[in-house]
Amino acid sequence: MIKKHRLQRIAIVISVSFVAVLAILSIVAKIITGGRTGSKTEIQEYSLYDIDSPPVKEMLLTQNVNSRPGIALGSVNGIVIHYTANPGTDAEANRNYFESRKDEPDTNANKVSSHYIIGIDGTIIQCIPLNELAYASNNRNSDTISIECCHRGKKGKFSKSTYKSLVHLTAWLCGKYGLNRDSVIRHYDITGKMCPLYYVNNTQAWDKLKDDIWNYVLSHKKKDNKD
Repeated sequence: MIKKHRLQRIAIVISVSFVAVLAILSIVAKIITGGRTGSKTEIQEYSLYDIDSPPVKEMLLTQNVNSRPGIALGSVNGIVIHYTANPGTDAEANRNYFESRKDEPDTNANKVSSHYIIGIDGTIIQCIPLNELAYASNNRNSDTISIECCHRGKKGKFSKSTYKSLVHLTAWLCGKYGLNRDSVIRHYDITGKMCPLYYVNNTQAWDKLKDDIWNYVLSHKKKDNKD
């Protein structure tokens, strides 16, 4: 009888421990994902959605070792948002800076570029083809698309026009590559660099930006597939 009770107690302890472990794993998972699943089950088929590319001005950089190395980009697993850190400058000026790197020595300091730059007025300039690597996001250069955003002030907040173009462009890229909400990240999330500054200092603003991008995707379901 004593042995039977002992076995029952052991069974209860094991059951409680198992439940506790599951609860801890659930909490850890929520911390890692920011409390959001971000899974593709939110959008089962991107073919059900009709997201057109926004207007883009193609001004591709000259191929060179520093800003457009011509290295093939592998599978795209994320979109990285940056800010230029040059208050008041426009998209073309920042694109031309990337272009000027072709005349500089082959050093890490001169290796800088981005697939897209969005101006204060909302103009989108493409600098690098989407099948090529850009030097923008450190160890994530090989599997991400980068977007630089211009800004008026030192705080780095995007203008309404910049914001609108960013939401549209990022939503389209999510559809193109089958990415989810949590595939949209900041430069800060890779290296700890304060970029894009305003959206590092204001996490609520960053969460809202991601929500706006995802809501844009969800709002563009094809008419034939609307419930």
